[in-house]
Amino acid sequence: MPRIYLSAPDLAGGELAMLGEAVASNWIAPLGPHVDGFEAEMSARLGVPYALALSSGTAALHLALLVLGVGAGDRVWTSTLTFAATANAIAYVGATPVFLDSERASWNMDPGILVDELERAARANELPKAVIVVDLYGQCADLEPIAAACKRHGVWLVEDAAEALGATYRGKPAGSFGDLAVLSFNGNKIITTSGGGMLLGARKEWIDRARFLATQAREPVAHYEHREVGYNYRLSNLLAAVGRVQLADLERRVARRRAIREHYRTTLGERPGWTFMPEASFGSSTFWLTCVTVGSPARRDALIASLAAVDIEARPVWKPMHLQPVFAGARVFGGAVAADLFHTGLCLPSGSGLTGADLERVVAAVQATPA
Repeated sequence: MPRIYLSAPDLAGGELAMLGEAVASNWIAPLGPHVDGFEAEMSARLGVPYALALSSGTAALHLALLVLGVGAGDRVWTSTLTFAATANAIAYVGATPVFLDSERASWNMDPGILVDELERAARANELPKAVIVVDLYGQCADLEPIAAACKRHGVWLVEDAAEALGATYRGKPAGSFGDLAVLSFNGNKIITTSGGGMLLGARKEWIDRARFLATQAREPVAHYEHREVGYNYRLSNLLAAVGRVQLADLERRVARRRAIREHYRTTLGERPGWTFMPEASFGSSTFWLTCVTVGSPARRDALIASLAAVDIEARPVWKPMHLQPVFAGARVFGGAVAADLFHTGLCLPSGSGLTGADLERVVAAVQATPA
C-alpha cells in the first residue's frame, strides 16, 4: 500500500495548465505577472493592502525583522512552541530570542504571560524591540490582548501565520494582524508553491523596503549598484502560478482538514489518555495538522513506531525552542505547558488529499496499537 504522509501536497487540478501558460508566455525569470497576481489575490483575500511573494516563510520572517530595524543588541520575544524558523530569523539579524510559554486553550502564546512580562520589562527598561506571535497548527493565537499589550508599550508585533492560512480570529483572517505578517507555502502547508512564502503589511514603505532587500538591494540605476547587503528572496513566476491555483481552492482544503479532524475525534476520541488540541472560542482553526496528547511520552513514541511499521507517517509536536540545544541558555517565561505538550503530543496525517480509505487505514492502525 502507498505511504500515507503527514501532510502531502494536494493538487487542485489546474496547476499544470497555469504552469503551461506561464511557460508559453516565456515568463520563466524570477518575477512576472503571476507573482503580481498572487500578491494581489492574497492581499484581497486577507484584507491587507500590501504583499510581497518570497522564496520561503523564513525569508519573510527575516525581512520583517530587518524592516522593523531589529538588530544586534535587541531582544525579540516569541512563542517557544514553534518551528525553528521563527527563532532562527531572530538569530539571523543578531538579536537575542526570548521564549514565552503556551496556553492550553489554543497551544499558542499565553497572552497573560506576555502582558505581565511586558509590564515588568517596561518598569526595568528592558522592553523587547519586537514580539513574534505564532499561529500554531492552523489556529490563531489570542491576538487582541497580545496586540494591545505590544501597542501599549511601543513594541512591534509580527504575526507568524505560516501554519494558519485560512484560519480566522474573531472573524478576521490569520495573516491580517500585527505590524507585519508572514505566510508559508512550503510543500506541507495548506496551500503550496513547493517552496515559498509571503510578507504582508499595511505600510507601503515597509513592503517596498522588503522588496528592495529581497532583490539583492539593487539600486534603481542602469548598472548594478549596491549600497547595502541584499538577499535573493523573491518567488519565481512559475511557482506563483501554482500558488494562484492553490489559493483559489483554499476553502475546500480548510473544509477537508476540518472534516479529517472531526473523523479522528469521532473514531478515536474515547481512547484512554487522548485529548485533541482544542479549538479556541475566539476563532476558527483550519486544523492544518490534527494534534493530540496521548498521556505519556512512551505511548506517543510507541504509536509513532506502530504507524511507521505500516507506512503511515506521524510525528511529535514541535519541540519547544527553549529545549533546543541551539538555544540552550536562552531566557524563557514559563515553559512547562509547552514542554508537556511536546512530551505527550502527536501529529496525525491531516492532508486535504487524504481519502476515506486512507483515514480508515490510519484509524485501524491506531486502534491496533495498545492504548
